[in-house]
Amino acid sequence: MDITVTTRPVRPDDAALFCRLWPRLSPETVYRRFHAPVHRLPEETVRRLVTVDHDLREAVVAVVGGEVVGVARYDRPPGAPATAEVAVLVEDAWQGAGVGRQLLASLTDLAARRGVRTFTATVQPDNRPVLGLVRRLLPGSIVTADVDVLSVTSPLDPAPVSAAPRPDSLLTTASH
Repeated sequence: MDITVTTRPVRPDDAALFCRLWPRLSPETVYRRFHAPVHRLPEETVRRLVTVDHDLREAVVAVVGGEVVGVARYDRPPGAPATAEVAVLVEDAWQGAGVGRQLLASLTDLAARRGVRTFTATVQPDNRPVLGLVRRLLPGSIVTADVDVLSVTSPLDPAPVSAAPRPDSLLTTASH
């Protein structure tokens, strides 16, 4: 059975979808994303997650059947906009199905078109799926040990600025 996964920029009206996603995440998935045992998603956090400026802060969601099943985001500091911290979260039932790859590829494309030249991330040392994703999609990455986590630094290939899509025009689909 082919299922279409659509990737698009996050919108403020996705807040309800984020709230519905939360209970479908295992404690391990939440811990791997937030590096802490987060038991509930406060309304103010949901609002911050779905409110981005599509420049210094960006997020893309993977949608299946009207439900968000994953999200990838970057945040870059105003004083160093060529670098962005990236994070990816995929619902447990969709892990291993290519959703993370699709999200990270969409986010990487947007970031490169906006002048981001380096992604950074903090990954737990035993998070083999994410480390594998980084190796496949960002092959020039440097991974270094940093206390109880790994710090990942990934150079991005520059994209032609003239081809930069508007945030609301990015839409990718893949069948799984």
